[in-house]
Amino acid sequence: MKIMDDPTTEQHIDIQIARLCDKIKLPSKKIEQLINSICLRFGLSKAIISIAIVDDEHIIKLNEKYLRSKKVTDCLSFDLSDGQSPGEKCFEIVVNAELACRTAEQKDHSPRAELALYIAHGLLHQLGFDDQTGEQARQMHRTEQEILQSLGYDFLYD
Repeated sequence: MKIMDDPTTEQHIDIQIARLCDKIKLPSKKIEQLINSICLRFGLSKAIISIAIVDDEHIIKLNEKYLRSKKVTDCLSFDLSDGQSPGEKCFEIVVNAELACRTAEQKDHSPRAELALYIAHGLLHQLGFDDQTGEQARQMHRTEQEILQSLGYDFLYD
């Protein structure tokens, strides 16, 4: 668990990371930097954000339980803010390291960048982004790309 306090912005982000799959060695500091950057960009100043890095089997079980789909997916994200103090958000983001490895190999970029994309994607969904229409998806992808490139990750979208 890492609490990111920034006295210049009054930002208090509690980041919890569970590694249930070790296919990708994305350092905790990089995950924390990514989450903090997104929260700062979108004005989220008080939050508990849990990241679970899992494998195909685990994400299929969660996808089936919560979305009634038996398919592999890249990420799932949940808003668990009920019962939190006013103004505080609580998000759970589950990302699939095995899929990130396969996708990164197909697209010829870093598995770390792909996993960072999944984390960013899940968090952006919780911050109000959607990708149901073509235009929404383009906007979300542009935002993800800007965030990831600003942190030094590979170019992910064509």
